[in-house]
Amino acid sequence: MSHNPEPPRPDQSTKTDAVPWRMRVHEIIFEADTPAGKAFDIALIVAIILSIAVVIIETVGSVHDRTGGLLVTLEWIFTILFTIEYVLRLISVRRPLRYAVSFFGIVDLLSILPSYLTVLFPGTQPLLVIRALRLLRIFRVFKLARFLDEATALREALAASRAKVTVFMVTVVILVVIMGTAMYVVEGPNGLGTKQGNPGFSSIPQSIYWAVVTITTVGYGDATPMTVIGKALAMIMMLIGYSMIIVPTGIISAEMASRIKSRDPISTQSCTNCAREGHDANATFCKFCGDKL
Repeated sequence: MSHNPEPPRPDQSTKTDAVPWRMRVHEIIFEADTPAGKAFDIALIVAIILSIAVVIIETVGSVHDRTGGLLVTLEWIFTILFTIEYVLRLISVRRPLRYAVSFFGIVDLLSILPSYLTVLFPGTQPLLVIRALRLLRIFRVFKLARFLDEATALREALAASRAKVTVFMVTVVILVVIMGTAMYVVEGPNGLGTKQGNPGFSSIPQSIYWAVVTITTVGYGDATPMTVIGKALAMIMMLIGYSMIIVPTGIISAEMASRIKSRDPISTQSCTNCAREGHDANATFCKFCGDKL
């Protein structure tokens, strides 16, 4: 006995035909592969540049006196728009906490907090220039995947070098403490070669400050050794400073070279689950959370 399947009803539709509104919001806000997404990102970049310009211009006294009220209003308009955008970013991903603690998630939050903090702590408006970090998205907006690839390699090289750089920094700290203390012994109030003491080395912390300024080859000149022994120590610090500049550079450069050689090209795609970027160009699943791209 044959059984004929029931034909589909004309008004019947599958669930896969309907695109969830959250996916649509994610596509516009996080992706730059569609006209709507690219238009949104370009408008966002323009808004960020304008908001930074407003913050900078407001600090000019003559401009603030004439148009201070207007500039403050513009700051709040930009802050409200960025707040709405931040909330939409959290809503459009399935794991908002992952996005919130990511680099761009933290930057997006910090770019709006100073405006609200001004209610309690006046004078924090200039901190809004942290919005400039949001301009790093320009590489994704214009599909400059090559730059994203280099940025990812740099981030991975810094992470891989952290142990070596930490050892280097600890060595530098120990060195400046020892040399700063030695300069205090030589140039301080009870110095070996001075009668009244050198005011630039009045305490060990002040002498350590001099050691840091000297080893970094900055040399403000506010503390200068006067004795022969002090000048000899200063010469040693300067030579050490020049030789140490290349150490972290060499460590990170070596890691970057190895990372770039071993890396595959990456895409500008963003994960709908965790909002992370930096996936391989041929990737089907997110390498951070495993969700399908």
